[in-house]
Amino acid sequence: MRADPALVAALTREILPQGLGVAAGDPTYMPPHIDLAEARAVSGAVAHRAVEFHAGRATARAAMDVLGLPPQSILMGRDRAPVWPNGVTGSISHSKTACVAVVGPTAEWAGIGVDLEEATALDPLLIAEVCTKAEQRWLGQQPSDERGLMAKLIFSAKEAAYKAQYPVTGQLFGFEALELTIDRKTSRFKASFCAPQEAFAAGDILQGAYAHAAGLLVTGVAIRHSAQVDITSC
Repeated sequence: MRADPALVAALTREILPQGLGVAAGDPTYMPPHIDLAEARAVSGAVAHRAVEFHAGRATARAAMDVLGLPPQSILMGRDRAPVWPNGVTGSISHSKTACVAVVGPTAEWAGIGVDLEEATALDPLLIAEVCTKAEQRWLGQQPSDERGLMAKLIFSAKEAAYKAQYPVTGQLFGFEALELTIDRKTSRFKASFCAPQEAFAAGDILQGAYAHAAGLLVTGVAIRHSAQVDITSC
C-alpha cells in the first residue's frame, strides 16, 4: 500500500524550517515525460531502480515548483548523489511506499538532508555497525518493544545528517563518524561529529528533527549558511 503523498509532505514540512520547498510522491510512478539527460544517468540500471530514480526526480521538480523555480535536470554525480542545478540545494529520499524531496536556495541553505524509512525495526545484525557504544546504551534504556524502531531512527537520523553535511564537506564517512542524542519528548535530535570533517570540528553538532506516523519515519537536517554550530565533546 502506497503512503499518502500529502501526509508525507506534511510530515516533512513539520520537521524542517520554513521557507523550503517540499513535495512527496509515489516511488513506483514513472513520469510520462522523461528528462533525457537524467535517463542517460540510469541507462544501465535495473528497471525498478530506474523508475525509483525518475520518480524521485519528478518529486524534486515538484518541490522546486513550490518555490517558483523552473523545472531543471537533476543529474547524478560519480558518487551517485544528485547534482542540483545552480542556485538550488536539495535532498531526495525513497522508501518502499513513498518518495520525498526538499529544496531551498543555495544562497540561504548550505546543506539539506532528508531521509524516509519504513517504521520497522532495524535488523539486529546492523545495530553494532550503525550505533556507537553510547547510542547502544541509550537503546538499552528504551522500552524493549521499541528498541528496534529506535535503532532505525538512529540509522535514519544519521542518513539525514550525512546528506546535509555532504555539500559542505564533500566527505564520505561511516556511521561511526556521528553520534546521536535523541529527545523523544520534542522529536528532535543532535548529530555530533566524532572527528573533524573539513568545515566541521570534532564535537560540532547538526540539529535535526523527526516524525513517526502512518508507518513511516521521516528525519531532516537543514544547515543555514549563517548557522552557528554548537560545540560539545563527543
